[in-house]
Formats: sequence, C-alpha cells, structure tokens
Amino acid sequence: MTESDAQLPERDRSSGSEWGRWWRSRSVRVWTVSLLSTVLVFGLTSAYVVQPFVIPSGSMEGTLQVGDRVLVNKLAYSFGGEIRRGDVIVFDGAGTFAAEPEEPGLFGGLLRTAGAVVGLAPASGTDYVKRVIGIGGDRVVCCDAQGRIEVNGEPLDEPYLYPGDEPSTVRFDIEVPEGRLWVMGDHRSDSADSREYLGAPGGGTISEDKVIGRADWIGWPPSRMSSLRSGDG
Repeated sequence: MTESDAQLPERDRSSGSEWGRWWRSRSVRVWTVSLLSTVLVFGLTSAYVVQPFVIPSGSMEGTLQVGDRVLVNKLAYSFGGEIRRGDVIVFDGAGTFAAEPEEPGLFGGLLRTAGAVVGLAPASGTDYVKRVIGIGGDRVVCCDAQGRIEVNGEPLDEPYLYPGDEPSTVRFDIEVPEGRLWVMGDHRSDSADSREYLGAPGGGTISEDKVIGRADWIGWPPSRMSSLRSGDG
C-alpha cells in the first residue's frame, strides 16, 4: 500500500460543529454580549458612582432597618462636595472602629466583591453606616441641662432619634480634629459609634479619607423606598 493509498482517520467533527453552530447563532451572541456589557456597566457603576449596601444591624433604627439596601452615592463628596452634619455616611472603620482585617484570599475576595456589587453583602466586615454629628473644628458635648447634645454651644435638634432613646447616656466633650468626623447611630442605645472609642487613637473620630460615600436612598425593599436627604421628599 502506498502512502497515497492510506486512509486518514476521519475526525469526529460533531462536537466542534455543534459548538460552532451554537456560537454562530445570532441570538446567543447578542445575549452573551448584552450580559457581559450589563455586568461591566453595573460593576463600574458600583465601583465609582453608586453602590448598594446592606444594613447589617439595628444601630441606625428607625431611619434604617436591618436588611434595608441603601444606595451609597460615591460622588457626593467629589468635585467640591463637602461632608455636612446630619449626612448618613458609609465608611471603612478599619483601624478605628475595627481591627485591620485579614486578607480573605482570592476566592473569598471575589465572593465578597460580587455580593457587595449587588447589595447582598457588605463590601467589607469593617464597613459601617452612621450619621455625621460633628465635622473638623467642631466641639461636640454631651449634654446640656435638657439632655441634648451640643455642637459649638448650640443644642442639636435630632428628630431622627429612635423613639424612647436619649441623645446619649455617655458623657463626652471633644473637639473634632480637622479632617476627621464624629459619628453616631440614630439608635443610640444600640449603636457602637464614636462614643465607644473615646479612648482609642483619634478619640473616637474617623478620618474623612475613610468615607466611602453618602447614603442617599433606601432602594430595597420596595415598601421602604425613600430618600435619606432632608428636603428631597
């Protein structure tokens, strides 16, 4: 038998052909591109513009309930925006409110990031949501003769306080350093906030650099959808 007479073994092209026909299907290509584009846009939006954040505790009741998804505006303090007293913020408490976390590893980090992008989990175990009570240069004191917190000698009106709570049962008198914030939960009797860390470095204040963004809206559940900004309706 000559070399030219030899029969080359026939290849099984069925699997490759099926895959090729599947991928060449216009509808499959359109759905695949649409899905990847949606994931990319949502991921970039969450990373740089608005990120959903799940409320893990009752420290901000009755403003925020456990399980609420708030939409955090990451551009609120960009382009000249300033942090103001009364803002509800999400911040990284690592090094102040919490110890520096251990690295979760590649797989754990991916899971945590994916959960944070869709608001199913906090982006980090060291992320907190609190209300800004004092900004850099403020003197914050508890309390006056009527039991109210004072900021720069003026009593603070706090309609957001959890019903039945006092403004604070912990006495303090602190001048907030420039570039730092004094923050407290609305549910004062159930909030580990700046008062809890008076003896820690920074005297319980957090750095403005640790602020992730301003919580502007409750986005879920539908029955609680509302703005967190006063005057927004």
